[in-house]
Amino acid sequence: MSTANLTREGTADRSAAVTLHTVRVDLDLRGAPEAGTTGFTAVSTLAFSSSTSETWIDFLGESVDALEVNGTAQPVDWDGARIRVTGLAEDNVVCVHARGAYSRSGEGLHRFTDPVDGAVYLYTQYEPADCRRVYPCFEQPDMKARWTFRVTAPADWEVLSNGAETGRTAVDGGIRVTFAETLPLSSYITAVAAGPYHRVTGRWEGERQSADLGVLCRASLAPHLDAEEILAITRRGLDFFTGVFGDYPWGKYDQILVPEYNLGAMENPGLVTFTEGYIFRGASTVAQHEARANTILHEMAHMWFGDLVTMRWWDDLWLKESFADYMGTHAAAAVGGYPDAWVTFASRRKAWAYQQDQLPTTHPIVADIPDLEAAKLNFDGITYAKGASVLKQLVEYVGVEAFFAGAKRYFDAHAYGNTTLDDLLVELEGAAGRDLRSWSAAWLQTTGMSTVRVERGDGLSVVQTDPRPHRLSVGLHRLDHGTLRRLAALDVDIHDERTVVSLPVVPDVDLVLPNDGDRTYAKVRLDERSTAVVQAALSTIPDALTRAVVWSALWNAARDGELAAVRYIDAAGTHGPAETNIAVLADVVGHARYAVEHFVPAEGRDARRRAWLETAWQAMQAADAGSDAQLVWARAVGAAATTCDAHAADLRAVLDGTVPAPAGLALDPELRWNWLFALAATGHARAADAAAEYDRDATAKGRSSELAVLAARPDAEVRADAWRAAWEDTALTNDHLDATISGIRAGGRRDLIARFDEDYFSRLRDVWSVRSIEIAGRLVRGLFPASESLAPVDAWLAANEDAPGSLRRIVLEQRDHLARDLRVRAAQERLPGA
Repeated sequence: MSTANLTREGTADRSAAVTLHTVRVDLDLRGAPEAGTTGFTAVSTLAFSSSTSETWIDFLGESVDALEVNGTAQPVDWDGARIRVTGLAEDNVVCVHARGAYSRSGEGLHRFTDPVDGAVYLYTQYEPADCRRVYPCFEQPDMKARWTFRVTAPADWEVLSNGAETGRTAVDGGIRVTFAETLPLSSYITAVAAGPYHRVTGRWEGERQSADLGVLCRASLAPHLDAEEILAITRRGLDFFTGVFGDYPWGKYDQILVPEYNLGAMENPGLVTFTEGYIFRGASTVAQHEARANTILHEMAHMWFGDLVTMRWWDDLWLKESFADYMGTHAAAAVGGYPDAWVTFASRRKAWAYQQDQLPTTHPIVADIPDLEAAKLNFDGITYAKGASVLKQLVEYVGVEAFFAGAKRYFDAHAYGNTTLDDLLVELEGAAGRDLRSWSAAWLQTTGMSTVRVERGDGLSVVQTDPRPHRLSVGLHRLDHGTLRRLAALDVDIHDERTVVSLPVVPDVDLVLPNDGDRTYAKVRLDERSTAVVQAALSTIPDALTRAVVWSALWNAARDGELAAVRYIDAAGTHGPAETNIAVLADVVGHARYAVEHFVPAEGRDARRRAWLETAWQAMQAADAGSDAQLVWARAVGAAATTCDAHAADLRAVLDGTVPAPAGLALDPELRWNWLFALAATGHARAADAAAEYDRDATAKGRSSELAVLAARPDAEVRADAWRAAWEDTALTNDHLDATISGIRAGGRRDLIARFDEDYFSRLRDVWSVRSIEIAGRLVRGLFPASESLAPVDAWLAANEDAPGSLRRIVLEQRDHLARDLRVRAAQERLPGA
């Protein structure tokens, strides 16, 4: 194992022997790679106590140039990942002079040049262990320190870090900015950003405290930045969280939207980073604004869950991510201005959790994380969405007041420290006055999920597989004058495989819906009568959350091969155009498209592709002018048109301006690229068309989109060139790699890329050893062969039992997705309505 892949046991030994107090970091960011330098200088001065004479400091970079221990120079002993430090006393000051490398993968210190104006922008991203790519440090969450930053940069740049700026000094070729010492932080949530960022300032005035606010983005995106909406949500969120958790600990609150970002956001205290995807360059739906608000509030929850109190090691990653995922939705519904946030959660986040929990690599919410590679892959649907789902159940179980009181006790008891599961349970039990160990064992420390259905007979029986304790509602609905109306919602506590619901009279109902109201975490199965009635009348259900649960039940049944794929697709075509919750609509449309491409057998797929494209086209035309639904369907047209050219001439005419777009539809850059990509994938766009579109949209997003369009052209040599570039062109940024991969896979054209299947498997070990896990993971997932056989992947797995565990995990997951596709397609003939 590489010494870069830190282990739980090794880091535990280090933190037992070393107590870190402070870290001072000096960064010089004046150099530019094109001027002959390849990186930047970083000097770390670490003060710590030690009960051992020897330890190591982590650093991944270009060089370690000098090492001083307690004022004495020491020979540099660095293996590329660990700097050996010897001769330690009880109290020590160690100074490391190093040189880091700028990143183009979004890991460490990412360097981006804006194609619009040539401006350079820098930002850091560290979780779980990329702080060591920028400055030498102790890279583990349980070694917190007070950090002081001093950054030298060009004079006209904004320079930011976790703490407030305390001073500026002019130096040769720039300015040196110093920042206030932080309160104790783990290395992975320290942060630096620098560049000519556009800033909008604000102020939050709370009941007990106040803070300066900032929203920043690249200057070329400033016209599209709706900073006031972001600031308004930030103020409401700070009011809410300080009201329930106590004072905001970190002083200022800057939020910066950065280019080529790998995540949605990152909770660095005082300097939260977000993807530029939350800057809407054109039309945007209410669901997109809700997602942004949810993310803002998710990251804000981390100021307490994760930043103030941090997990000791990555096994307890859920202690921050599950809570933040739950709190983001809770706050979005309570104060964020999005009362339907739990509808989106039921439709979108739970779908992610259900999918992840059915993979062979599923794991408990409280996971076994032996090393950093495993930690990197556990930022998944279990840790986030399943964890949030079971916390939602816990709130139902103990009550919202006890839950928040227990969280407050937890913060008070462990502020600026590190914790494990037991620390949290102690405080929640104290507030709730009940034992939570059995709940924890059933939900946090197991894998998989229950499937819940209701059997009709003389009464109603709730039946579950993989039994767990559930508190749920069974909704009884009747079709009344064309509308499905709820007659009753029966609250039921179940623990066993079968629970009889006691009713004096069982009414004649058309739809029996387990988990109506989405109170528990379980797959729902509808009986055939219920399935038939929702196929006919789903869109008449008045309650959006109920509709979301029904859509989820249909989708899970289709994914499991128990509902004919065409029945789901037909339901989407019938009831999608009437769906008023835009997040649910977007999910339904996406699932229908996936079902066409993955679950419909090959012999009927082209006909279904044409039918689905026609459904999306007609729904776009019929939607209210300028509505969110119109935009969702217009994007669905682009997705469907990548595999069917029935409307290619229509799309071309609208893009060329010879035919007007549907009334009210904003033909903004995002939609234009969406449609042009579809035309390219079906052979109706050339390289010149991509160049012309880039001339129209000469931006960073435009450049990525142009690469995708160029790679999507259905020419064997074009795809071959893109294939080689994806694997071998190390100059491709993370975004450009994604664009290239999307082009390679465009249109589902196996006839153009099946010849690369053997090459794919031959490259896996090498790419994992020489590329970062972020880039290697994108290649392994994105280029996995969508073949008609499991034999090649099974042969690779058999021959590579000694491959790194994280690589095998990704391959196993991709194999499972393919196996599901093959299994579901094979099952279609025997299903009713297929």
